[in-house]
Amino acid sequence: MIDINLIRTNPELVKENIKKKFQEHKLEYVNQVIDLDQNIRILKKEGDNLRSMRNSLSAQIGALMREKKVEQAQEIKAQVVKNNDRIVEIEKEEAILSEKLKKLMYLIPNIIADDVPVGKDDSENVQRLTIGEAKKPDYEIPYHADILENLNGLDLDSARRTSGNGFYYLTGDIARLHSAILSYARDFMIDKGFTYVIPPFMIRSDVVNGVMSFEEMENMMYKIEGEDLYLIGTSEHSMIGRFKDTIIKESELPLCLTSYSPCFRKEVGAHGIEERGIYRVHQFEKQEMIVICKPEESKDWYNKMWQISSDFFKSLDIPHEVMECCSGDLADLKVKSCDINAWSPRQNRYFGELGSCSNLSDAQARRLGIKYKTSEGTKLAHTLNNTVVAPPRMLIAFLENNLNEDGSVNIPVALRNYMGGKEKIYPSKKGK
Repeated sequence: MIDINLIRTNPELVKENIKKKFQEHKLEYVNQVIDLDQNIRILKKEGDNLRSMRNSLSAQIGALMREKKVEQAQEIKAQVVKNNDRIVEIEKEEAILSEKLKKLMYLIPNIIADDVPVGKDDSENVQRLTIGEAKKPDYEIPYHADILENLNGLDLDSARRTSGNGFYYLTGDIARLHSAILSYARDFMIDKGFTYVIPPFMIRSDVVNGVMSFEEMENMMYKIEGEDLYLIGTSEHSMIGRFKDTIIKESELPLCLTSYSPCFRKEVGAHGIEERGIYRVHQFEKQEMIVICKPEESKDWYNKMWQISSDFFKSLDIPHEVMECCSGDLADLKVKSCDINAWSPRQNRYFGELGSCSNLSDAQARRLGIKYKTSEGTKLAHTLNNTVVAPPRMLIAFLENNLNEDGSVNIPVALRNYMGGKEKIYPSKKGK
């Protein structure tokens, strides 16, 4: 949510930003906000005047009663009652209009960074960097589900019977590899100076509304029936929500946290949910990083955070690219974002969105009341988030880039201690 003062003083900038995001249907919201804000301020001014008048009239009543001028005092009392009734009406009207204003403000996108490329959707994202040597072996790389099944590591049929499409069983060495990647990611982030956290996996609606846009919530979140609770789509949600309505000491910033959680997503309208495999699923696990910092530090932290993700994939010998998200691909709360896509030797291209790094400036902090204390008073903090790793999707890139011609899979040095010293995983037919 942006500062309403920006709409008051520079509505054209806000409208131009909406156009850059190709959300022209939201242009009218700016005018509606201006009108609502003006009406609220008129009501507030009237209410303040009536309260001031009430104090003055009350003093007059006391003086008149001391002078035994009861009739005049009663007339003024009647005026006070009338004014009080109007104050009550004003407060009700102001509350209704303020709620309408808040809902509209939630729909107006954050102001994107000046260097964000303008484009309609992810097809217009811009490649900024490639890391590692993208190779295509001279032998065929099978579809990832076939690789997993050949390693006796995936059971989709049973998952369909128990849970439906978009779910899976991982078994044997693949299940162990999945856990190994998460454990390695945890330790990788701790070594980077981040504090490890396991957060709640369910959050209340006021936190949901604070961390994401309405469109995202509708497409992602599972609601617990009969309760004001939602399953998290990423631990960023509960990690940022942890600081709702708090004032952080300036000396404690930046807060650098890394969290593990399962994640649950409806994936409404998503393509691929019916496809065989584990690319797009309703349930997965993830290691996340978040940073809460001062505004002047958020640009540097954004660059540090995506670089950490890049270093992580580099340590696992996975070639990848960093893609700058264009304006139309940015969620409404984001100022700037980039995706990390892995090299797919099977497809001979980068793919996957293995991670996404985002700077949300003060949008979440404004919604949730996350502030820090300075010598000059309190200020809104900036929040950033980034995926460290999200298997099982990341397993696809891992398997394709570490698959040998005989069907075995190499285990990078960084993971071997988490895999009991194994250097390879072999197809089940080899009995190893």
